[in-house]
Amino acid sequence: MDMILDGLSWFFVLLGSAFVLIGAIGVIRLPEVFTRSHAAGMVDTFGTGMIILGLCFQTSPFESIASALVLVKLVMIGFFLFFTSPVSSHALVRAAMADGAKPLLKEGVELEGALKDEGDKPS
Repeated sequence: MDMILDGLSWFFVLLGSAFVLIGAIGVIRLPEVFTRSHAAGMVDTFGTGMIILGLCFQTSPFESIASALVLVKLVMIGFFLFFTSPVSSHALVRAAMADGAKPLLKEGVELEGALKDEGDKPS
């Protein structure tokens, strides 16, 4: 049974590490703040979730109180990251749009509900 849990743990830790690495490459390679924020937010949330899930398989919550406490802490960290990472990405994108950054769009595509000019800003 321990060998199966170790295998699952390694699988999820390596999968999460691969997603975090892909997200880091995306942050470096993508052309603008919006796509970079998407890469960082989505992949970071999923990658860290997989790493935390893999670490949860390493704990033995029924052996001691300390191991159960470690599992509770990992779940709380995962819960916190699940909500804060997308919110921080959204806040960064809103700040970029307020600063005047515009997304790269195909020819003829317009953002629905977007402010077109500085004069269109609500007072």
